[in-house]
Amino acid sequence: MSFTVAIVGRPNVGKSTLFNRMVGARDAIVDDISGVTRDRQYGESHWNGKHFNLIDTGGFVQHSDELFEKAIRSQVLIAIEEASAIIFMVDVTTGITDLDDQMAKLLRRSNKPVILAVNKVDNNRRLLEANEFYSLGFKELAFVSSVSGGGTGELLDALALHIPEEEESDGTELPKITIVGQPNVGKSSLLNALVGEERNIVTDIAGTTRDSIHTHYQLYGLDFLLVDTAGIRKKSATMENLEFYSVIRAFKAIDEADVCIMMIDAQTGIEGQDTAIFGLCQRKNKGIVVCVNKWDLVEKETNTARDIEAKIRKKLAPFNDVPIIFISALEKTRVFKAIEEALEVFKRRQKKITTSKLNEFLEEAMAVHSPPSTKGKFIKIKYVTQLPTYYPSFAFFCNLPQYIKGEYKNYLENRLRDEFDFTGVPLTLYFRKK
Repeated sequence: MSFTVAIVGRPNVGKSTLFNRMVGARDAIVDDISGVTRDRQYGESHWNGKHFNLIDTGGFVQHSDELFEKAIRSQVLIAIEEASAIIFMVDVTTGITDLDDQMAKLLRRSNKPVILAVNKVDNNRRLLEANEFYSLGFKELAFVSSVSGGGTGELLDALALHIPEEEESDGTELPKITIVGQPNVGKSSLLNALVGEERNIVTDIAGTTRDSIHTHYQLYGLDFLLVDTAGIRKKSATMENLEFYSVIRAFKAIDEADVCIMMIDAQTGIEGQDTAIFGLCQRKNKGIVVCVNKWDLVEKETNTARDIEAKIRKKLAPFNDVPIIFISALEKTRVFKAIEEALEVFKRRQKKITTSKLNEFLEEAMAVHSPPSTKGKFIKIKYVTQLPTYYPSFAFFCNLPQYIKGEYKNYLENRLRDEFDFTGVPLTLYFRKK
């Protein structure tokens, strides 16, 4: 399930500050200069058990001839079109401006849920002044101070009401495999090689694929949905409007996937943006298979593949327990092996382990390496059970969960992987008070 929220509004009303608060990180540049956010910021957030994607857009300026403001305006319109819900930010210290009025007219026509967030409401006088904004005609208002965090809980409560509950898979749906990666790594070529027809236009121009394309694949006893997405480019390079549109669609495709085939260009090797895409798939708890494409174009020596694989695993650490397959989509070399491996990862992701087996595992793991004591206190893990989530997650019940260190958590995760074979599947471990 994919739910995307866009924060829109004119420049310098505090959108980036709110974005940072909602995603829990200082990802957006925050400054008092009007129009600082000229690109978009993408993040993920959750509230009351609801998860959603968050987009911080540039400041909206209607009827402006300034180049960047034109680009910002069109990107905001795309965000409005693609978002599931919209947070419209205004500033109580300036009152309703002409730009706010213009934006309000656009949003009222969008038929999307809109929450009007009146920012900088940090005292009683401003709270009284904020009532002016009811005249913009929106039913849902939230009075917030994005700097101090005041009112953001109420804003998120209102937003959560629009987010549907995540439906648990009944295990009968077709596996959904999404091909992801930077532009021009050969995603469309891989899809064409698998389907055996020119389903997608393939060119050497980065960013040819503008939308996500679903293909029902039913050959040689295999049955699944394959999704080819637009390339995910660095945020600073995503200036073209259609590419911005593609990025939102690609994020949605990752949300809807069970397994992501992440493609890397063998000629350039693994880059920073590749690790960012990998991290996104991991945070969203998707199964992952890494395919190193254009292997036919690489000059090879005896240990070339081994050395490149070692470099990739080093860059992907600490979660590097993933299948890495060297392919040539153009020559159809090992492309079916990539799909077979993706389907194996799908099966591992659905694996359910009985509590009795898990506790046998825990006993053996603690016998080899017990939790280190902290501040003279001894940690005792009583038992472990698998949680009923659509991806593998485990709850460890112990006396002092706050003292479990990252090193020991990694140790237990690695033992789980060795014992039950979770290659290619992100695991989530929770430590709870018994």
